[in-house]
Amino acid sequence: MTGAILQAIWSHWRRHPLQLATLLSGIALATALWSAVQAINTEARANYASATQQLAAGSLDRIIDPSGPMTLSQYRILRRAGWQVAAVREGRLAVAGGRINLLGVDLLSYPTLPAIAEASQVQGIAPVDALSAPGRLFARAPLAERLQATAGLPPVIASDQVPVGTVLTDIGTAGALLGEPEQISHVVVLSKQPKGIPPLDQIAPELRRISTQGDGGIASLTDSFHLNLTAFGLLSFAVGLFIVHGTVGLAFEQRRPMIRTLRALGTPMRTLRRLLVVELMILALIGGLVGLVLGLYIAGALLPDVAATLRGLYGAPVDGALTIRPVWVASGLGMALIGTAAASGQAFWKLARLPLLSTPGARAWSGQTQGSVARLAVAGLGLIGLGVIAVLLGDGLIAGFALLAGFLMGAALCLPFLLSHLLNLGGRTAGTALSEWVWADMKAQLPGLSLALMALLLAMAANIGVGTMVSSFRLTFTGWLDQRLTAELYVTARDDAQGAEIERWLGRHSDRVLPIRALEMEHESAPIFVYGVVDDQTYRQHWPLLTPAEGVWDRVVGGEAILINEQMARRNNLWPGDTVTLPPDLTYPIAGVYSDYGNPTAQAILSVDELARFGLPVPNTRFGVRLPSDKVATVAQELAASFDLPPDALIDQANLKARSMEIFDKTFVVTGALNILTLGVAGFAIFTSLLTLWTQRLPQLAPVWAMGITRRQLAGLELLRSVILAALTTALALPLGLMLAWVLLAVINVEAFGWRLPMFVFPVEWAKLGALAVLTALVAGLLPARRLLQVPPSDLLKVFAHER
Repeated sequence: MTGAILQAIWSHWRRHPLQLATLLSGIALATALWSAVQAINTEARANYASATQQLAAGSLDRIIDPSGPMTLSQYRILRRAGWQVAAVREGRLAVAGGRINLLGVDLLSYPTLPAIAEASQVQGIAPVDALSAPGRLFARAPLAERLQATAGLPPVIASDQVPVGTVLTDIGTAGALLGEPEQISHVVVLSKQPKGIPPLDQIAPELRRISTQGDGGIASLTDSFHLNLTAFGLLSFAVGLFIVHGTVGLAFEQRRPMIRTLRALGTPMRTLRRLLVVELMILALIGGLVGLVLGLYIAGALLPDVAATLRGLYGAPVDGALTIRPVWVASGLGMALIGTAAASGQAFWKLARLPLLSTPGARAWSGQTQGSVARLAVAGLGLIGLGVIAVLLGDGLIAGFALLAGFLMGAALCLPFLLSHLLNLGGRTAGTALSEWVWADMKAQLPGLSLALMALLLAMAANIGVGTMVSSFRLTFTGWLDQRLTAELYVTARDDAQGAEIERWLGRHSDRVLPIRALEMEHESAPIFVYGVVDDQTYRQHWPLLTPAEGVWDRVVGGEAILINEQMARRNNLWPGDTVTLPPDLTYPIAGVYSDYGNPTAQAILSVDELARFGLPVPNTRFGVRLPSDKVATVAQELAASFDLPPDALIDQANLKARSMEIFDKTFVVTGALNILTLGVAGFAIFTSLLTLWTQRLPQLAPVWAMGITRRQLAGLELLRSVILAALTTALALPLGLMLAWVLLAVINVEAFGWRLPMFVFPVEWAKLGALAVLTALVAGLLPARRLLQVPPSDLLKVFAHER
């Protein structure tokens, strides 16, 4: 008997292959967008973990000199005192095609490195070869080829056991290549230390130990980026599930005569439900597998830009290659099963509640939907309220995203109620019987189209919200760069001695020289960079203060006050009028707060003379140079020739701004792509809804046709219906999108990065987006309208003989 029941159930899909294709497409699209995001996130995190393992120092504390690089004498002091430490030298090495990261370690004391072990076991290269002249360089294959094309370098060994974009070597080799053999960037504290070693503050009080406890490194720094991607993946997944929900609901409605017959023949409802669940899970697996393949291609297309963003913004070692990993495969299939079950839950609930002998037809099914519009609106308001409560009672990114989810899903549930009332208003303005029928017909079809329109609402709101955020960010960032990067040329010397010579030379060949001097120290167990500035009109006229006040710069350059960046102000709740204490117990009143976009750490500005009070050596190697723009190229060439400076030691303002904007544009390429994909899925949802509801339209259209309205006119009215509903949904999406933008700028961005951006409006972009939504709905309605033009009159006449 079970076989006969299964055959009867499956016969529905044989009679409605388009519905089957729609269902599988909805599952596949939802799974594809979700799995693509998870593949990107998983690949990035795997790269972080791999880099930590390859460098063998992920859990080791570091010892640094806050004033700058350590010296060999400081390293010897630690070793003689019994500390088990290993020296590390980091720097930038000029090679063919640019400059790359060079990492040198003390191979005799550093933990075992996978790249060295691989070279010894696989290639037969003894570890001592890396210690003896001329040394060895280890890098990944693409980078190794660039190194081999650069003359004067030691032998290069290609190895996959080195982080992306990094060259690994012995510390002696690194010092020789960088031209600074006596310098050490920092030392790592080995896990096993002898008992009774003297404390660090006794043997080297100028050094600081940085603990890795509770520090997730790059993975922790990029959490906000990955959380944003996950949020967009969930939104895209939800939009795709609207297709599944609508298709499953319609299929169940059309099956009711068959289910009624099976039950009348003695089939228990429990057996029917069990078999229908098995059927949907099988379809979910098929659609999920197709979605995984699509997600693989989407992730492969987006990952290079994501990798470039993570490397540019965070220095994260991420390459652009994608690996199929069981984690995101299982996640994609699991979400396909869970999503299909959630999308079909309402259909099963209605099936259990409908009477056995209920009359078949769409009106019986949609009647319950219309009756639940008010309840859906109440539930939507409840979700919005829960989101508001979450952000009021909690904090952090999770509370911010709870607010976003509450508003988005709550607004989607309120959409049918709002559209129903707008259509009622439209019906009251109707001047003819035909126009009145058009408005009434749209309201009658609203239950079948509401899910697709919800998908369109979410997609439009996401596009408006994210577009407004990105455009506001870009406008603000551009203005901020114009304020911060006012010097026409930026110069970096090799050391303090050369810096002093360059400063004297620039004094004769430029209008003004602005020394960029800084100290790194700690404030409340977090690093802070304290910069010293000279009294110059450049700062008074251009520096982007968020809390401007009279006499701010006079107080700062006079040594009476300090400026802090927005990140430090929000993180520590410090604002003008408060005080900040920096080691060694120097307290300054806060005169103002300035914007500092793109910087994850705390920063402060004092008079350059005040830096001497900290008792630390102040590097004098960086300068901003003010001079006429037409002299920048000439001065840069003469400066490079006079002091033998490498190309990256001289950066002109235009080049620096162009590179900054390039990184900015790459940062949002993924969210822009997800927005476009989400809007495309919403358009597909409208198309599939119109197409699957086509057979239900004939009973409503046949009487109007019989009264003299031609099929061409009816086809035009079908297109008009799609356009009107899309336009109304777009109008309702605008305030939701603006609310989304405000939450992203004022809540999410503050929690993720520590700064708040002003919000700007872009009505022209909204108009373009609205036109795109209307065009999408118009295209989605073309095929149903074409079918109406081609329907034989006999099919319309048969409607009058039907039981409905």
